[in-house]
Amino acid sequence: MSSALKVLRTLAVTLTFGILAPAGALAQATAPPTARPSSVLPTGGGQALLDPSDTVIILLDHQAGLFQTVKDISVAELRSNVVMLAKLAKLMKIPVITTASEPNGTNGPLMPEIHQIAPHAVYVPRKGEVNAWDNEDFVKTVRDTGKKTLIMAGVWTSVCVMFPALDAKMAGYKVYAVIDASGDPSEMASRTSLARFVQGGVIPTTTNAVLSEVHRTWNRPEAAEIGGLYAHVSPNYAAVVESYMKAHEVAKQAK
Repeated sequence: MSSALKVLRTLAVTLTFGILAPAGALAQATAPPTARPSSVLPTGGGQALLDPSDTVIILLDHQAGLFQTVKDISVAELRSNVVMLAKLAKLMKIPVITTASEPNGTNGPLMPEIHQIAPHAVYVPRKGEVNAWDNEDFVKTVRDTGKKTLIMAGVWTSVCVMFPALDAKMAGYKVYAVIDASGDPSEMASRTSLARFVQGGVIPTTTNAVLSEVHRTWNRPEAAEIGGLYAHVSPNYAAVVESYMKAHEVAKQAK
């Protein structure tokens, strides 16, 4: 049996029994191998992509009150994408930092799923600063990870993500902004933010792209669990795997 078929069969079983499992179930996986110093291959592949061993995921102000103002993406999709990032971080042992400016005020508490799914996430309280990069404890926590690639998402994109993303870029970090794990009060705000990110050297990306850049190859022990994450971010992917396995089964019986 080919290795690709083995992966697909394992993935099919995972999706069949895991897609309705409680949050975080798919992330209960075999620990990945020790991270290499670089994800760049001898072919040059990966040169333009993020290096998971040099990455920290930063989730900014995903707060209940702010969610109620989001208009450029459905809150259900936004939260689902944030959950996927938390699952990916746990599975691949990527550090996670969360923060909120004033969780006891009208902006509300952080969504609880992040720390439930990724218990290794570090929460940094702020003293009312709108820009997380204005808070010394937050900046120190980022620096203490030793990572130079920051994947940021938050609410609002135009403020909570924009301000620290631009400051981090100026401080010498490589910064990605996950647009579909963030939200803004309007499409105009979102489009304007995207333009300013590009002008400032911050790389706009999506949850699916982050997953794929971390993934890189199916030839890895946690392939089935990663497949489950693809099904999370794109539920139709589960149907693709199921239909493929059924077609393979029918073809085998026909022989």
